Amino acid sequence: MIRVPSVAIRVAVAAIFLCSGGSRTEAQTTAPLTPPQAQKPATVAPAQEPEKAPEAEENPFAPQPAPPLPAGMTGADVNDPRFKLTPGLYDAGEASMGIKHLVLVKKPDAFQLGSAEADDPKVQKMIAQLGIGNSSKMAKPMQLVIAQLAFANSDIAFQGNHLFLGNFYGVNIFDISHPANTTLLTSLVCPGGQGDVSVYKNLLFMSVEMPNGRLDCSAQGFPPEPPPPPPAPGEEKKRRLPAAQKDRFRGVRIFDISDIKNPRQVAAVQTCRGSHTHTLVQDLNDKDNVYIYVSGTSFVRQPEELAGCSGEQPDKDPNTALFRIDVIKVPVAAPQDAKVVSSPRVFIDPRTGALNGLNNGGSHGKDEEKPADTNQCHDITVYSAIGLAAGACSGNGIILDVKDPVHPKRLDAVNDPNYSYWHSASFSNDGTKVVFTDEWGGGLGARCRPNDPMKWGADALFNLKDDKLTFASYYKLPAAQGDTENCVAHNGSLVPVPGRDIEVQAWYQGGISVVDFTDIAHPFEIAYFDRGPIDPKMLVLGGDWSAYWYNGSIYGSEIARGLDVFELTPTKFLTQNEIDAAKSVRVAELNVQNQQKIEWPAKLIVAKAYLDQLERSEALPGDQIAALRAAMSRNKLGKLKGMAPSVERSAASAKSPADSMRLHALADILKHPSA
Repeated sequence: MIRVPSVAIRVAVAAIFLCSGGSRTEAQTTAPLTPPQAQKPATVAPAQEPEKAPEAEENPFAPQPAPPLPAGMTGADVNDPRFKLTPGLYDAGEASMGIKHLVLVKKPDAFQLGSAEADDPKVQKMIAQLGIGNSSKMAKPMQLVIAQLAFANSDIAFQGNHLFLGNFYGVNIFDISHPANTTLLTSLVCPGGQGDVSVYKNLLFMSVEMPNGRLDCSAQGFPPEPPPPPPAPGEEKKRRLPAAQKDRFRGVRIFDISDIKNPRQVAAVQTCRGSHTHTLVQDLNDKDNVYIYVSGTSFVRQPEELAGCSGEQPDKDPNTALFRIDVIKVPVAAPQDAKVVSSPRVFIDPRTGALNGLNNGGSHGKDEEKPADTNQCHDITVYSAIGLAAGACSGNGIILDVKDPVHPKRLDAVNDPNYSYWHSASFSNDGTKVVFTDEWGGGLGARCRPNDPMKWGADALFNLKDDKLTFASYYKLPAAQGDTENCVAHNGSLVPVPGRDIEVQAWYQGGISVVDFTDIAHPFEIAYFDRGPIDPKMLVLGGDWSAYWYNGSIYGSEIARGLDVFELTPTKFLTQNEIDAAKSVRVAELNVQNQQKIEWPAKLIVAKAYLDQLERSEALPGDQIAALRAAMSRNKLGKLKGMAPSVERSAASAKSPADSMRLHALADILKHPSA
């Protein structure tokens, strides 16, 4: 998610964000996206302050070094090779460990502004399409960021040999039959941001929240708003909503993708706050319908535009569109009949019935983030196999019972004084752990500088037992990043290495980090890929929005550049057998927020992965490991069956639960081995 943290910027772009086919296409000129810094420049004594050009005085994007570390906090590693990589858009320095970069497929021309100059007519045309009125009083760098953000890449979904890459301007569909030769198939221009996508059978779903979205997907937006009249006394801070438009669309679009090169919109379900993100939910007992959980984080539209919408606080209107999510029911055979069927009050206080029953408790020392009620979820990850969902809901992390998808019920909620904005979540495969991310700064700020605390903008890892969350540890990208690199925890997915809990995760311009959280109290990095800053003088919006594993490869949604494709390589932390075992897991479809239970085939490659892990932890004697390896290498299946009982017996005396599980799993494969 991209949230605009600066008050000045929020005011300027409130009308927009209010929160937040054929062959491979080679782009011409990509204009990187230039966001504001959240922090003000350090105060300089007048006698020491240098002369500045008028434009520089208005530029909110100059890099700002981090303030001193708070007492007791530690910062990132400045000796890491990622810290001082050379800058550039397509020629930046790169550093990697355990990850090989296969290809970058650049954005198609239609999904680029095509200019890095604020005076370019393209900038003013886009600002007009976004519905902004007089922009002449807006700083030039601010005009540029508004125009460029309209072309940012966002989230990813997968189906078969196709990858669906969302963008604030629409969707691009790629052929990933051969990952190293990924090619663009289809570009669907359909503006409205932020374009998060999910796919199910012949249906593609896309989130729309910005007020330039139109029912017909056209790109002209709406007429610029006239200058507002002076506010009445006492209403200076009241949000001004864009004028109601009968053709405006904010919600979830549904496309029929039976013809992958010609997607056809078949439904558009309006919601009061639009759809910042959404989650595709399957009811295991209902094959005729799928459900969409809509997380709206933007402003509530006026009832003149969509009947029944209210942005009032609960004490003024108990039917407010705040403090809820929306559930859309989609008949698979008749998607045109999709509609909102419930609006669960997942923040309610069960004792008092108050809708605003959750609060972030304040964060970052209480001086940066004051306590505030939680009235929205940013992202919800549903794990239907265990009947639970983990909601990252701005001020809180929550656990939901989703056995009845239409009526999810909150089971637990946590907050954290080190967390600013709960953004996304992942379960471990066995459902006993949850990794929450904190998008401190909204994705627009440098948050991995040497003096940025390792507990801020990080992952928070929780044990989950009896539907209750218990904090275990933090994990943050260990390498320091520069003052011009937007960097904070963002979207990731599990890597299906058997016997371990591993996640690959995007960190915007911090790149990609692969973390092992098998020992939840001591998560550690096992692989990474990073580029230098896009610009050494200004903080520009770029880097990886999402990094997901799918059928043997890692795909990164690079906001400014395009689509990255990677593969894992062996290191002392990860063997080739473990990588090959992960590649043995194949799925037909992947929407990461609709988490699937990973099941490994009973093949020798999986047994070899377990054996490597048991050798690493010294859970079996060396001679026994050597004998097992020899039998596996010669495919002596009968001999392996005879070795299973001794492996099973070793599980009882294993030094750790993880090793005990690996020994049991290895023995099970040995009993019924398959080459």
